[in-house]
Amino acid sequence: MLRIAIQKSGRLTEESLELMQECGIDFGKSGGKLKATAYNFPLEFLFLRDDDIPEYVADGVADVGIIGENVIAEERSSLLQPVDIVERLGFSRCRLSLAVPKGAAYSGIQDLHGKRIATSFPNILKEFLAQHGVSAEIHEISGSVEIAPSIGLAEAICDIVSSGSTLLSNGLVEVETIFRSEAVLISRPLTADKQRIVDDLRFRIQSVGRAKKTKYIVLNAPNHALETIISLLPGMKSPTVTPLATSGWSSVHSVVPEDTFWESIGKLKEAGAEGILVVPIEKMIL
Repeated sequence: MLRIAIQKSGRLTEESLELMQECGIDFGKSGGKLKATAYNFPLEFLFLRDDDIPEYVADGVADVGIIGENVIAEERSSLLQPVDIVERLGFSRCRLSLAVPKGAAYSGIQDLHGKRIATSFPNILKEFLAQHGVSAEIHEISGSVEIAPSIGLAEAICDIVSSGSTLLSNGLVEVETIFRSEAVLISRPLTADKQRIVDDLRFRIQSVGRAKKTKYIVLNAPNHALETIISLLPGMKSPTVTPLATSGWSSVHSVVPEDTFWESIGKLKEAGAEGILVVPIEKMIL
């Protein structure tokens, strides 16, 4: 049985549990319950505070955990045992940024030399400032970092930013991105049996992740344009082509990357493709 630590409430919780379900792992969780066991996979869930997850994994209470990369980067130096990122999960993306009051003079990171900066991530901030030769007074606070300049606690802040709306509502302007983060799966050194379970879990996660980055398309193509259309659709190996009942036409099946999807569709139509059907992919196994 593998123990996985997941944030009990917050921005990571819903997406982490959704990922487990997409991986075919069924479990039950009632409100306020701190443990749950999967019905069809050797996995036990521990629902914890996100700041506690790296330490629980390092101490062996949990074998693996899902956490924001920013949290593990901040706490790694204080852990007694090594914890490694074994899989990037692609959701809950955000950035750790420096921000100053709107209207404040700012031409570069050197402008913060000798200034006071409020943050909940002193270790990441300290490393960033050291890399740029900036000496600043770091005030570590938890929560409501955005109000620090308005109450005279600091001239700048360093905090997690997603959309930037919270900064704007507090009269702040983002000036530097110092760290980019996403949800990651972390693990400590494990026994061979538990490592096999982790490998199986990672295999499922990777299959789900690949599917989210691609679309399956089916189209009708005139045979005289097949060569051009096939060149636009490399697929996993090559497109599947089957003749249609209508003479001179074929059906073409392939996979298109999400990030180039609309560009590919435009080129296919220009090449003569018709009746293009787009189908979401649930899993993609290589």
